[in-house]
Amino acid sequence: MAADLSPPAMRSASTGTIIHGVSVGEVLGVSTLAGARLIGGESGLDRVVQRLNVMEVPDILAWVKPHELLLTTGYPLRNTPQSLGTLVTDLDERGLAALGVKLGRYVDELPGEMVEQADRLGFPLILLPNDVGFDDILNQVLTDILNRQAALLARTEEAHRALVQIVLAGGGLREVVAEVAGLLDVSVAVVDAAGAVLSAAGDTAALEAVPAVSGGGYTVVPVVAGGHHHGRIVAYTPGGAMREGDVGILERAATVAALVVTRQEAVTAVESKYRADFLRDVLTGRGGLRVAARARAFGWDLERPVGVVVAEIDPEWDIPPDRLLAAWVTALRRHDPNGAVAGFSHEVVAIVGSGVDLTRLAKDATASFADSRPATFSTGMSRVAQGADALPDAYGQALKAARVGRQLHGRGAVAHFDQLGVYRLLSLVNDTAELHAFVKETLGPLAGDDDAENADLRRTLQVLLETNLNVAETARRLHFHYNTLRYRIGKLERMLGNFTEDAHLRLNLTLALHVLRMRGI
Repeated sequence: MAADLSPPAMRSASTGTIIHGVSVGEVLGVSTLAGARLIGGESGLDRVVQRLNVMEVPDILAWVKPHELLLTTGYPLRNTPQSLGTLVTDLDERGLAALGVKLGRYVDELPGEMVEQADRLGFPLILLPNDVGFDDILNQVLTDILNRQAALLARTEEAHRALVQIVLAGGGLREVVAEVAGLLDVSVAVVDAAGAVLSAAGDTAALEAVPAVSGGGYTVVPVVAGGHHHGRIVAYTPGGAMREGDVGILERAATVAALVVTRQEAVTAVESKYRADFLRDVLTGRGGLRVAARARAFGWDLERPVGVVVAEIDPEWDIPPDRLLAAWVTALRRHDPNGAVAGFSHEVVAIVGSGVDLTRLAKDATASFADSRPATFSTGMSRVAQGADALPDAYGQALKAARVGRQLHGRGAVAHFDQLGVYRLLSLVNDTAELHAFVKETLGPLAGDDDAENADLRRTLQVLLETNLNVAETARRLHFHYNTLRYRIGKLERMLGNFTEDAHLRLNLTLALHVLRMRGI
């Protein structure tokens, strides 16, 4: 016969949920066991009893469960007393709480080896009073366990109602952790998935760097909602152990914290969309009246000289745009708290004060985007815009800089509109076949990369044009002998024409080389 009163979701405290039950020492305090005597395993009196079982068959080991108090008269062992020596070891290996034995009817005494094993393993070995029936012990101990569990459940439900009421009243994480800290008399913190503390109460110094798992005085419970991990709630007790039922309350607090986090995410998503819609209207010239005043409601200052920055996720990467937005929000807060930032479908747009180092801002955003690697984004920067009316033009400049910069330098490029030069004009030519034809007609055999000698000659031509046909400077840059360079110039003129004297031809050659630099053309 066995009586099992353990809760349906029972785990140990080390894995997150407290075990409900009574200790062996508390079981010995019930009235029916007043005459019981502990003869071995005193160090195990804190073992938890969740169930009671009676040993009626010799193969009891197949039926026992962890945290059981096993009662026996020794009847199944009357013919094999030698098995008593190993019984304690076998029961301890299966996680039982204790063994209670009645002597005199089937077993006269317990062997010394059995008592020694109980002391060595810390497995309580109890001599039961002969005048007390097993049914009395079962009833009284099970009643005690039931009352204990009922009290713990009532306390947990009361705490849950208090926490839910906080959320219904509009409270946030600060109020939740304060309530939990008061209920459990511990220090509590909620941290996000990256480990940053969102809110804390109690000994905040001990919560500055909280662990990811329980241990060392910390009890950790994950905050999960909708299958997404939003972080964890951590309780700290200097003594290292929480009271019975406290972890259950901490789990309820984690559920409530998940509600708060998801509610905040929903609010943030709505606000983010509203911000993005407003900023899109401003950048397309549809902001309407009182743009600056409406922007101030978001904490944005659009009445000063500003620059527009566009960050575009490079085409080969398919990642959620909110990751890029989060990286730019983090970077912008550090450089310009009054700057505007919003995310569109595949890009993020920021409006930043003219005094901000935009290149440094882009580097910080790239660093904040590190968790999304190998995905990359390209960044374009506009000229300084004076007032909200000039923002549409500045946005176009930044967008052009981002896309042309990617063509010139590849993914992850950072480009300023003023640095684009002639590439701005070349990027306006949509007919790439015409550009290819122009390059082939102008450069002839130098247009392809299939020949190393032609590529080397093209490099020589490019440096010559950059130095305005300064032979000495070109020879110095290319580390050629002067006569070697004169020979190369002759060869280039035989292939391309007399470009040293034809300014128009030099212009065409320069443009063709620029087109070759543009990726995707």
